[in-house]
Amino acid sequence: MEKKRFADGVLTTLCYVEKEGKWLMLHRNKKKEDINKGKWIGVGGHFEAGESPEDCLYREVFEETGLHVLSHQLRGIVSFFYGEKDCSYMFLFTAVLEEGPLKECSEGELQYFSYEEVKALPLWEGDRIFLELLTKGEGFFSLTLRYDREGKLLEAILDGKENLLSS
Repeated sequence: MEKKRFADGVLTTLCYVEKEGKWLMLHRNKKKEDINKGKWIGVGGHFEAGESPEDCLYREVFEETGLHVLSHQLRGIVSFFYGEKDCSYMFLFTAVLEEGPLKECSEGELQYFSYEEVKALPLWEGDRIFLELLTKGEGFFSLTLRYDREGKLLEAILDGKENLLSS
């Protein structure tokens, strides 16, 4: 499937589901070509033609978990830049899902972890920043993350002002 472009960037959603003090995480370990291979992330994915951020959220969460979103909150927008040209814009949500068993996900293994356990998982460095913002209950935010081609985080700018890596 071809990825839809906006201002030369890919549009995506990512959702963190909290249940009984634990976060639902997806270990990306099943797809051969996967920028997230080996990492733990929330659930979500790329927009399809004609989708709003919420449409994408509902579809992706259902596809990956087999459960429907009961309520959600848009928490932030994260702009990712990789090298000189590649970029994506991610709508970051938290959500509550309907009760029920998680289905087997074709992209990896789903598992709930406490926040302390999540911090010990293999994560992208930038994910650690926005997970901390989510956990602290920060209001809506814009986060810009710049990575080099090898996946090293070079810059993290919060709300267009504060470079979180220089503090």
